Amino acid sequence: MIVINYNQSHEKEVVDLWNKTLTADPITVHKFRKQALFDDNFDSELCFIALEEQKTVGFLLATKRKFPYLERGLEPTRGWINVMFVDEKYQRQGIGQALLQRAEEKLKSMGAETITLGAYSPNYFFPGIDKDNYRSAIEFFDKLGYKAGEESYSMCKDLHGYRISEGTLAKLSKAEEAGFSFINFEYKYALELLEFLKNEFGGGWKRNALISMQNNNAEDCILLVLNREQKIVGFCMRMIDGNPMRFGPIGVKEEVRNYGVGGILFDIMQLEMEKRGIYHLYFVSTDEPGRRFYERHGVKVFRTYVDYRKTI
Repeated sequence: MIVINYNQSHEKEVVDLWNKTLTADPITVHKFRKQALFDDNFDSELCFIALEEQKTVGFLLATKRKFPYLERGLEPTRGWINVMFVDEKYQRQGIGQALLQRAEEKLKSMGAETITLGAYSPNYFFPGIDKDNYRSAIEFFDKLGYKAGEESYSMCKDLHGYRISEGTLAKLSKAEEAGFSFINFEYKYALELLEFLKNEFGGGWKRNALISMQNNNAEDCILLVLNREQKIVGFCMRMIDGNPMRFGPIGVKEEVRNYGVGGILFDIMQLEMEKRGIYHLYFVSTDEPGRRFYERHGVKVFRTYVDYRKTI
C-alpha cells in the first residue's frame, strides 16, 4: 500500500469508493468538485489517496486556510479533516491510520495546533461524526486521541397540509400589538440586514444572506421581523445551498426574545414554504437548545453528530 497526494485521474475511483463506504451520504462528482476541489482552500498537499496495486482503497481530505474566512480570518492554528474513508475490504490493515498520520503531520508543519473533524466552514460535508451510521469511525478516532465534544442534530419535517396553529396566530396578534411586524425581505433593507447579521450573529450569517441577495433569491427566501421603529430585530431564511427545502439560519435580537417572535417567525416561514409547494423542510445542524426549540414546532431529529477534536 502506498499513499499519494490527490491526482484528478483518480476522481471517479474516489467518488465511487465514497458512495460504497459512506452509504448514508452518497455524492455526485459535481458535488465532490464543488465542495472539495473548487473550495478556495483546497490543497493537493493535504488530500491523500491510498493505493493497493494501483487500486484506490482509501481517501482523506484535510484543510488549512490559505484565504481568510470573514471575521474568523485565517484561523492559523486550526486544521480540519473534512472527510476520510477506507474500502471495507481493506479496513483494519493500517490504511486509515497511515492516511491520518500523513494529514496530521502535514497540518502540524503548516502551523495547526488543533484538528477538527468535519465542521469546516463554509463547505463542510459533515458537522461531526454521525454516531449511528458511522460507529466504526468513532471507535477509530477515539483510539487515535480525538476527543468527543457536544452533539449536534440534523432535523426535518413534512409540510404537507401545514397550517399555522391557533396558538401561534394568537401570539402573532399580541406581537403585532406590541409593534412587531413580520415581512418578506425587501431590498431597501439590504444593508441594514447585512450589518444586523454581522453584529448579532457573525460573518457566516451575513455571507448566507449576501449570497441570496447576489443570486436575486432574497425576496423569496428571507423573512424579517421589524420593531415599532421599523428596525430589524429578527431574521430567517432558507435555500442557503441552492436547495429550496433547506431551512436556516434563524435568529432574533436578544432584547426581544421574550416576546416569542422567533417561534412566530419559524411558523410563518413554514407556511411560506408550503405556499410555494415546498413540502419538506430540513437543516443539517443545530445544537441542543436549538433541538428543543424545533421539537416544539414538530421538527424531528433524523441524524445525530458528535464533535471531535485533537490537539497535535
